[in-house]
Order: sequence, then structure tokens, then C-alpha cells
Amino acid sequence: MVFTAFVSPAAFAAGISILCLYKFFVYPYFISPLSKIPNGHFTAPLSPAWILWNRFRMRGNRTIHEAHEKYGPIVRLGPSEISINCVDDGIRTVYAGGFEKHEWYPRVFGAYGTISMFSMVGSRPHSMRKRMMSNAYSKSYLQASPHMAVISQAVLRRLLPILQRNGESKSNVEVHELNNATTMDFVSSYIFGLSSGTNFLEDVSAGRDWFRVYQSRKPFEFYHQEVPNIMAWAKILNLPLIPKWCDKANQEMEDWGLEMCDNADRFLSSTDPACEPVVYKQIKQSMLKQLPKDDLEANKDLLKQQRLEIACEMYDHLTAGHETSAVALTYLYWELSKHPDLQVELRKELGTLSPRIAVPMEPDLTLELPSPKTIDALPLLNAIVLETLRLHAPIPGIQPRVTPTPSTSLAGYDNIPPNTRVNAQAYSLHQNSDVFPEPVSFLPKRWLKPKDSPELENMRRWFWAFGSGGRMCVGSNLALQGKSARARLPLL
Repeated sequence: MVFTAFVSPAAFAAGISILCLYKFFVYPYFISPLSKIPNGHFTAPLSPAWILWNRFRMRGNRTIHEAHEKYGPIVRLGPSEISINCVDDGIRTVYAGGFEKHEWYPRVFGAYGTISMFSMVGSRPHSMRKRMMSNAYSKSYLQASPHMAVISQAVLRRLLPILQRNGESKSNVEVHELNNATTMDFVSSYIFGLSSGTNFLEDVSAGRDWFRVYQSRKPFEFYHQEVPNIMAWAKILNLPLIPKWCDKANQEMEDWGLEMCDNADRFLSSTDPACEPVVYKQIKQSMLKQLPKDDLEANKDLLKQQRLEIACEMYDHLTAGHETSAVALTYLYWELSKHPDLQVELRKELGTLSPRIAVPMEPDLTLELPSPKTIDALPLLNAIVLETLRLHAPIPGIQPRVTPTPSTSLAGYDNIPPNTRVNAQAYSLHQNSDVFPEPVSFLPKRWLKPKDSPELENMRRWFWAFGSGGRMCVGSNLALQGKSARARLPLL
């Protein structure tokens, strides 16, 4: 006798419903290891919609910070996303512990069909690329660099007359625009050489056109970073989530970046500090050494690919370097404008520099500058720069990583599963009132405590403007040296 099992449609539907209820509600809410972590929003275990909506509205940083203030050093933002806001068992574990980057990075920071060191997900390829250029960004190299001296003199020769004219006429200045031009001229000259860098301080219309195209794409980065699946469906269904002119703007930026590299190529053999493309030359020579020496035909294709990889790397250094520095300087000037007493003290400190910086009486006269070490030793100037970066970190938001296999522990919670997206943000770390009393106030003198002060040591541990670990900002020394130099100019 043969028996045939029969499941009624009603029973099948009930089984599917129970399975869905378990997978999408019971497990994430009550059983998942992440269920013990406080929820930033009651829907967080079920859907990322809450945090995505706030990121779409450009309120992500504030929303996450509010959740940390309410629930503590770790919060759940979505079914498989958490945020941490502590050093021990927090950023030290994640960022100094070698957690790999999230796919969030290459989704938007790539160019030329490839990715840069910054957006490489794996730590090993990142380390290989970083070794190619880290020397050019080391503090000792920068302070002794004749290229930096020549570039600083050239940029100051462009900037000082502008400041002098506006000071004498008492006219208004669009400070962020001026800082964008200054930092772009400075960073591009170091990367590509002074002869191949930009001159947006003097060619104002060219600078405005470039920044207009560059900034125009910013509102649409959210789609690539946070909802790539929706982007894929939009492409299939031909839905214009991102306007077509964005493609044209991206192409303009890439064409410009290749042109900058090609211009720098003309000076590869030069050792003249006014021409030699320091960073570009270092990475190109390092990458050429990786080519096989006995296969010329294969090298042709590899050279084409290398050209794009180098262009992507240099474009990333250039855009990140100029943009973050311009933002920080603009906030610095804004804070100083509200503290005239601080300006008086800073002028007094700057008066100790020798030689003093002034607009040359004749164009051909040499512009002598104080040594970088002398500037670096000014305590109040350094404190003002640090406090600006603390309160107005140019990159205040998330730096996503992925938890490793098999599991990890963070902020007192164990068994956090692998492939969980974990973020930290300077915006929240820098507003811990236990570390930084009156955290939303601009108080540079908090950094003037004795060097062996426990309070100062703790503030430095929590200071995260450049990230931390092996993947912290490679250009932090260049940024600090440039900010310190430019921060003093309006007061001289």
C-alpha cells in the first residue's frame, strides 16, 4: 500500500508565515547576538530604513550621536549595523585591530574603473600601496623638504596680496572659496609639482568652475554608498535616481585628473623643487618596479592600467587633501572671528617667529619663511588647530568596518557575529563631556595642559580627526603642517 503525503495550501502558507515571522522578527529582535545591544530606533532590528532615511536627509551624524547620548557607547542602527563611541573595547579594537573596510568605500570613492589606497577593502593591498608613498607624507620628510619651502613661498605670494587688498579696502571675502583655492594650490603642487599644480588663487574663474563641477555630484553620493541594490534596480528599470549630467561631471573630473598626471610626467626626471612632482613621482616609480621585466607586450596593457590606478590614487589624495583642509581652515577663521581676545594672544605668539611673514615690497624679492619646526613649537597655534579639528572635524561621520570571523566583542557585548558593519565617528567621540568638558564650546586652552597631564593624555586618546590604526589618514602630517602655516596668515 502506498501513502502519499499531502500538505494543504493553508498549512503550507502557515508554515511560510511562521518561518518569516521567526527570521524577520523573532530572531533579529530576541535571539540574534545583536539583540542585546540597545536599539537606536525600535525598528533597527527589522530594517535599516530609519538610519537610511536620516542619512538621506543628511542627518546621519547627529542622529547617531543622539542615539549614543541616550543609550551609551554602543547602539544598533540596523539589522546588521552597529555604532561604537568609546576607545577601549571600541575604536582601539576595530581600527587598530585590523578590521577590514566595508564595501561602502569603493562604491563611491573609486574612479577610472579602479580604486585608490583609501578605498581598498583589504588591509594587505592597502599596506603595499601605502609603503609606496608614506615617506613623502612623513613629518620629518615634510619639514626638511625643499619642495615644501618653494611651494609655501609660491602659494603665499599669491595669497598675501589678496588678504592685503581685502584688508585695506575692508571688503567682504568668501572665506571658504578662498580656502578651497589656497588648499588646492598647495596640495596639487606638492603632489604634481609646482609647475603642474593649480593656480586657483589667481585664476579665480577657473577655480570656481572646477569647484562647481566637483561639488555638484555630492548630493547623489548617498545612493552609491548606502543603497547599491536600489541603484541596480533603478538602472534595470531606467529610473533616473541620479541625473545624467552627473555622468558628464564625473567624466570632466576624470579627464582633468589624467591631464594633471600627464603634465606631471613631463617633470619626472627633474630634481628642481619648483618642478619635481614629489608624490606622483614616488608612486609611479614604485609601481613601475612591479612590472615584469621580460614581457614587453604584457607591459603595454599593464602600463595602461597603471596609468589609471595612479590617476585614481592622485585624484583621491588631491580631492581629500584640499577639501578637508579648506573646511577646517574655514571653521578655524570663523571661531577666531568670535574670539578677539584669542586673536590678541595668538598675534603675540606669532610675533615671536623669525623671520616675520609680510607681503614683499617688490615681486622679485625672496619671501623668507620661519622654519616648520619653529611653527610647530607654537603652543597656542597648535592648540587652536587641535580644538578646531576636535569641534569641527572635516570628516565627522562614519568610517565603516566589518567584524571578523568567528565573532568579536565590543563595548562589553560578546559574540558579535562576523560581517556586521561597525562604525565610529569623530563627531561623537569628540563630544564626550567626561573627556572634553563643555564639549560644544571652542576652548583651545584645554590643550595647553602640562605634557604629562593625565587629562591631556586622555584627550589625545579620544582625538580622532584623522582616524587611527594602520589605515589612519596618510596625509595627516601634511594637513597639520599646512593648517598651522595658513592659520596664522589672517593675523599677520
